[in-house]
Amino acid sequence: MSASAVVAFGAVSALGEGARAVAFADDTSGAAPRAIGRDPELAEAGLLRPFCARAPGEGQAGPSLDRATALLLRAARGCAARLDEALPGWRSRRVGLALGTSSGAMRTFERGGLAEESVYLSPVVEADLARALGVPRFAPYSLVLGACASSTLALGLGHGWLSSGACDLVLAGGFDAVSVFVASGFEALRATAGEAGPRPFRRDRDGLALGEGAALLALVRAAEAPPRVRGWVEGFGASCDAAHLTAPDREGAGLARAARGALAEAGCTEVALVSAHGTATSANDAAEARALATLPEARGAVVHAFKASIGHTLGAAGALEVLSVLSAMERGVLPPTAGEGEVEPGLRVLARVEPSRGESALKLSAAFGGANAALVLGAASRRPSSAATSVREVVLTEAAAVVGQDVAGLTEIAALARATRQPEDRIARGDGLVRLALAAVAALEAKLGHPLRGAGIVVGEGLATLATNTAYLARLRSHGASRVLPRAFPFTTPNAAAGECAIAFGLTGPAFAVGAGGLGGLEALAVACDLVRTGASSRVVVVAADEGGEAARAVTPGAQAGAVALLVSASPEPGAEGRWARVTAAEVSLGTDPGPAADGPPLEAFRGLLPLALGRPDLVEASRRGFVAKARLMWL
Repeated sequence: MSASAVVAFGAVSALGEGARAVAFADDTSGAAPRAIGRDPELAEAGLLRPFCARAPGEGQAGPSLDRATALLLRAARGCAARLDEALPGWRSRRVGLALGTSSGAMRTFERGGLAEESVYLSPVVEADLARALGVPRFAPYSLVLGACASSTLALGLGHGWLSSGACDLVLAGGFDAVSVFVASGFEALRATAGEAGPRPFRRDRDGLALGEGAALLALVRAAEAPPRVRGWVEGFGASCDAAHLTAPDREGAGLARAARGALAEAGCTEVALVSAHGTATSANDAAEARALATLPEARGAVVHAFKASIGHTLGAAGALEVLSVLSAMERGVLPPTAGEGEVEPGLRVLARVEPSRGESALKLSAAFGGANAALVLGAASRRPSSAATSVREVVLTEAAAVVGQDVAGLTEIAALARATRQPEDRIARGDGLVRLALAAVAALEAKLGHPLRGAGIVVGEGLATLATNTAYLARLRSHGASRVLPRAFPFTTPNAAAGECAIAFGLTGPAFAVGAGGLGGLEALAVACDLVRTGASSRVVVVAADEGGEAARAVTPGAQAGAVALLVSASPEPGAEGRWARVTAAEVSLGTDPGPAADGPPLEAFRGLLPLALGRPDLVEASRRGFVAKARLMWL
């Protein structure tokens, strides 16, 4: 694909706002800053390691807003203001919006529980970015629920949209706020640091500290870039470990695959700098170091872990880290990493800024569910090729539904164990959403008659993990934040369904969830088509799943359980005669919010894809609260 130029950005972190939010070093000492400290809210909740990095000035975007919404709005307005200077008249262009989040409106959920205002999508609806920024509509649009890799994946999607001609300008990034809910889960998994703070890639590291923030980057195609840019996105890769829900592949093989994909697209043979995922947990840092050891392009590169300065900002992490690296390259330096102690052998981690002439960097991200994402970044001084990109056709092959009376039987533990060839105790650990997704993919594979191994997977969810979150929150309230169940927390991530399906079926391509509410199924189809169309993956399983139940009905009356799975690829699958179609268009757009939450169908993602499992429609479409989703097909 051709390169994308970063022409403006807005950012908020514990270090401040704008350029200060991504400051990689102190101007006087040249050492890395650190904004992590003891947090009163986490301490009052009873957490044993109550350390995090809070973004200042919550009320600036409105005291009644969810904290995550306020952070998103501040970053978006900052980006728009800089974009007005860099590209006057940008609002008249076709503008896409790709956002990533790990916890969405979790703080509102903590306070109020079951309401539409507390779901993952809520900050996007509440911010009403089209109205706030004066944009007629965003098209394409996607909300990536890829846990800690969310904004890196969102940037990759936006980069692909530009290359395929889907839009002319993209706002891409992510957001997240710190909550007791999420902090308790990481502490239960023994992943949080003590008072000394995170020490990425140091031998005596003991964990991460959460942070919060938001960042949006404005991207345009290289051919349409203004004379002054902030840097370049030149390559994107994504993969899945397909090994474990929370622990990384010990050898870092999945992360290395994502990196090689990004390097290959960029045609990059050497990077001077690696922006690491760098959580400072023992297993993650070790796996990342092993992944880097397999990449000749990164040999001798300086490794930078910005999370040691601003905490792990989850859905915002990738975007903030990209901006920090672009700033370092713009200034011609290599950035330092906060933390003391002996560095792991084979890695180059700096204590102070050093000069550099390097013009390329590699950004790595990893997440629960085994999701990996990588970007190749270019310095502002470069002028990459603006050659046209070849765009592949996308074919839909076969679909399977698990709905109505089939749900109970096909999601029963013994039946799922037989269908997936997984142990019953493993199936039993998953929640209802995971089991529905597994059942739908098993039904799809059975209809195809051959394995799906090696494909990617995108899961569209209406209310995501609402039922599991409700049970987890009840335990937190009754027993305290320091006594939640470690085995329950991983299933509160919307990416759990994608990760468990990847493990069961060997899906090693891109793997993550998306969440446009009731349009989530059609959003998953659109995103999967984007991945195939731009060459990020050759085959992608699309799943739409909704758990139903009491929690779902409290938010969206009449909600039912169901799931649909289908396959999109660059060519028809073997044995698919008479059952495939070209996907000529698939897109979700977002305009201004036209009305109350009650307006529109229930928040069930699987309904949007159900016609594709039951018949051969030429057009599938749905709309709700400013969102419009459409898919056009030509059956052959």
